[in-house]
Amino acid sequence: MEKNIGRLSWGDWIWGLIHVFLDTITQRVWSCHLQPLPEMPAMAGVTCIVTGATSGIGLNTARELAKAGAHVVLAVRNTKAANELIKLWQKDQCANGVPLLDVEALELNLSSLKSVRQFAKDWELQNRPLHILINNAGIFHMAGSERVSEDRLEEHMQVNHLAPSLLTMLLLPSLLRSGPSRVINVSSAMHHLGSLDFEDLNTTPGKKGFNSTAAYSSSKLAQLHFSNVLQRTLPEEANVDIISVHPGEVITNVVRTLPKWLQVAYKFIPFFLFTPLEGARSVLFCATDPHVLEYARAIRASNYPSAPYFSSACTPVSVAKQAMDLDAAFKTWNKTLELVGLPDYYFQRVVSGVPGQAETIETIDEED
Repeated sequence: MEKNIGRLSWGDWIWGLIHVFLDTITQRVWSCHLQPLPEMPAMAGVTCIVTGATSGIGLNTARELAKAGAHVVLAVRNTKAANELIKLWQKDQCANGVPLLDVEALELNLSSLKSVRQFAKDWELQNRPLHILINNAGIFHMAGSERVSEDRLEEHMQVNHLAPSLLTMLLLPSLLRSGPSRVINVSSAMHHLGSLDFEDLNTTPGKKGFNSTAAYSSSKLAQLHFSNVLQRTLPEEANVDIISVHPGEVITNVVRTLPKWLQVAYKFIPFFLFTPLEGARSVLFCATDPHVLEYARAIRASNYPSAPYFSSACTPVSVAKQAMDLDAAFKTWNKTLELVGLPDYYFQRVVSGVPGQAETIETIDEED
């Protein structure tokens, strides 16, 4: 039986809770020197994929990248809503009636691993470049009951960690072709409250004691573990970097699952919370600033146990101690590959430049 991280001690849990609380009430102080948006470089010729781009942080991130000249792909469940957004953006950004933004919407449902494989297969069959992948889409059913995906996986773990990890792995050929490239994983300070059971990484549906906050926090911890291993395992010459960023505590619609009295209380704390545009600031910084890549390569060379992790103030910060555990991170890596159905040889084939990745994806899908 494998050793687990197990539940956090009461001391570690309380410290994690204090960390999240202090992060929330001080984030405006630490970011008060920043402009509403980072200075964006000219991005003509740069291809970006943004998941979950029809609302919140993802919407603002995708729009600003497009305004900077990038070719932006909105990878979303609801392509109709995404295309309506694109029409509005094009209307606002046009010259003599000619749209200036290079944006498209493609279907991607992270609640379905089959959808992830189909998206990646279609992308690879077209031999498309990819310079920036932003794994932004995520869910938090705050105070909600347990939900299960069509793959019989706990929904927080699938949407926040397993599906984005599968997507990243299947799009590695495009990222390698397009280097220098980067993967931006939108993380959360809530990972400080996370713990993982490697005998049950998925948090088996129906297991007693389900808690949505614990499920969300653990999914974000798993996401960091996977990022740490991928950043360490990719050879320097691959020219691909994995960067995590906490966008801050942002005003969202997650409160709709809370009891009514908590929804009322929530209305009194927006002063401390970021708007979605402010939340997009650190994501855009990590996706475009050249110093981020310099930092990523410096800590890789130093054999630091964590991949780059940036705060909402656009500065590198440390992750929780359970996210620094490399032994646990490799266990998360192995369990993740097992749960998403990726064979052990896949990563080495991609890094070695073996052709035919679209066919490999198809084979994996058939075996699944």
